[in-house]
Amino acid sequence: MSTATDLEALATAAARELEEAPAQEIMRWAADTFGSKFCVTSSMEDAVVAHLASTALPGVDVVFLDTGYHFPETIGTRDAVAATMPVNVITLTPRQSVAEQDAEYGPALHDRDPDLCCSLRKVEPLQRGLMAYDAWATGLRRDESPSRANTPVVAWDAKRRKVKIAPIARWTQDDVDAYVQANGVLLNPLLWEGYTSVGCSPLSCTRKPGEGEDARAGRWAGSGKTECGIHL
Repeated sequence: MSTATDLEALATAAARELEEAPAQEIMRWAADTFGSKFCVTSSMEDAVVAHLASTALPGVDVVFLDTGYHFPETIGTRDAVAATMPVNVITLTPRQSVAEQDAEYGPALHDRDPDLCCSLRKVEPLQRGLMAYDAWATGLRRDESPSRANTPVVAWDAKRRKVKIAPIARWTQDDVDAYVQANGVLLNPLLWEGYTSVGCSPLSCTRKPGEGEDARAGRWAGSGKTECGIHL
């Protein structure tokens, strides 16, 4: 079993070696290096990273956080991915249902304290869900927002003591669109309705961005919040 020190050293070396590598090569490295101790996380905005992983490691675990606040289209995308792709979709849930959280913290916590809501419904469940793995992949891209501009393709996730892989970090939206078209990748139907980043359904969490705004401008709009906490 690899120690945290070994994994951190591996991540540091891979970050240098794979910085200019194609996404497919980065994903093959992850599959070859970690095997069943590797998973992909997906918000089901699209299935691009899940598709990439499935070509390198058929049957790969795809971890989805069901916050209890998702759009129906997002749940439908998860179900379609599970039904049509050679992956194993694993749904993680918070310790409390929405009703239980409302009873303890009051209704609409997402409006009053979005950081706490995200911590309870996203960060903590993922922390638990990743315990079985040494490495995880995410669909972060540098062009999505200023807060993601320096995303490394491989990094040491000190919070979870895992190797964190962002195989499409260097991709642009045009690269994503080309991959989707070439491979028939599933997309969340909300993307066709003007959403460019899909999170939870309350308006305080996800709205369509205005003209000229970056792709994630519609997330927690007006609150100063830019990330749910998973990637901080």
